[in-house]
Amino acid sequence: MVLIDVHRITADALPALQELPTRRAPSEPEPDQVIRWERVAPERYVVLDGERVAGFVDVVGAVFVVLRGTRYDRAVEVAQTLVFQKAIEVLTC
Repeated sequence: MVLIDVHRITADALPALQELPTRRAPSEPEPDQVIRWERVAPERYVVLDGERVAGFVDVVGAVFVVLRGTRYDRAVEVAQTLVFQKAIEVLTC
């Protein structure tokens, strides 16, 4: 059994925890936004910064795994988060 210290969870992560075990897909960004993402598989998003691929976000259970790189087969894991928007921020900062 895994215990979670709720006092150490940030307020923006609480809604994500309440969605367990299923996750809602984030809404699609507006087409004219510079930073956008596209679902390329049931458990994977590609994140675009303009026309450049910034990386990928894999959905693994309740966690968004952030991978930086222009090709998925060579991308490197750089973060894990419970909040999709934070995953996008990691790739675009």
